[in-house]
Amino acid sequence: MAIDQGTRSTHSERAAAPDRGLVPGRALRPRTKVLPEHARGHNRSLVLQSLYRSGRVSRADLARTTGLTRVTISDLVGELIAEGLVVELGQRDDARPGKPAVLLDVNRGATQIIGVDLSEHAVFRGAVLDMDGRILAAVEVELAGSRGEEATEKVLALVDRLVEATTAPVLGVGIGSPGIVDAEGTVAAAPNLGWVDEPLQQRVAARTGLPVFVANDANVAVLAEHGFADAQGDMMLVKVGHGVGSGLLVAGALVFGSRFAAGEIGQVMVGTDGGPEAPYDRERCLEAWLAVPRLESRVAAAAAKGEPAGPVLREAGQRLGVALAPIVGALNLSEVVLSGPEELIDGVLLEAVGETLRNRTMAGFHSGVTLRMTSLGRDIVLRGCVVMVLSAQLGVS
Repeated sequence: MAIDQGTRSTHSERAAAPDRGLVPGRALRPRTKVLPEHARGHNRSLVLQSLYRSGRVSRADLARTTGLTRVTISDLVGELIAEGLVVELGQRDDARPGKPAVLLDVNRGATQIIGVDLSEHAVFRGAVLDMDGRILAAVEVELAGSRGEEATEKVLALVDRLVEATTAPVLGVGIGSPGIVDAEGTVAAAPNLGWVDEPLQQRVAARTGLPVFVANDANVAVLAEHGFADAQGDMMLVKVGHGVGSGLLVAGALVFGSRFAAGEIGQVMVGTDGGPEAPYDRERCLEAWLAVPRLESRVAAAAAKGEPAGPVLREAGQRLGVALAPIVGALNLSEVVLSGPEELIDGVLLEAVGETLRNRTMAGFHSGVTLRMTSLGRDIVLRGCVVMVLSAQLGVS
């Protein structure tokens, strides 16, 4: 059964209320029962989460895995089938006596999600994706140095093209933006795009009439690692693009900070060669060594002189290690994941980060942190948008 637009809006609003979007401190995946007054919405998410992750299970299986009664499961499943969110797949081939169980799954083709990645320094990228993060259609817009209102207009035009490319009702639009993004999807500051207090979520929603969720690109990338990759335990993801940012996942929840600036390590001063009394200098901040335009420029300059790129990449990795060491030490993280151009990051730079972390953290407690490149490649933010919309609209990830 397909979800019509009216049904989509009704079940989306009900599932999302009262907390729409990414909520500080809220675990991404519901796992247990809650108090009666909160039970209905939570238990819906619990059933959807179990089906989304496992699929092809019976009502009895759901009762066992969620801890809910069979009566409650039957009621919720009936509601979800009526809304087109869950489908019956037919009877299980079962040698046991009695009537074979009917298998259920999330209706994965009933809806589509629009994802937009604004983190790259040369292009804005967007895609129409299914619930499992597969890209169905993709669109790119050249940034060409656009800033301020011109950049915003390019985002709106990109979303327009993506809406036209959809072939099923749209569950929501997810956008990963560089800079500091508040809970309402306003980009408080994105210097590389010339945005200050840009109400991006509000403007895209007004343009499309769809549910829209905007978050910092590194936070969105963390969601992708959590939902589609191999993220384990408490982790940090460093996103290297037009600038440098990071996202933190601690105790199953994203860390936002008191002013939504958690993870903004790009402006941390790591060029402290002048000693502890050296004044703050943006040209000695992490982005000066690691942001893609800066790093590419330094590599090109070395090549023009006939020099190898290794020393340039090694120094960038060392500076990143200096910035990460106190974070790894303070939070005792189990994993640090890097995302960005593999030709720049994977290899000498990544090795230098690992060596610096080992030298600057306590052996036996912090130096064993796993350091790796993301397995999701260039599409990590687009796929993270899927997790963001699913979490906000259906309570699953």
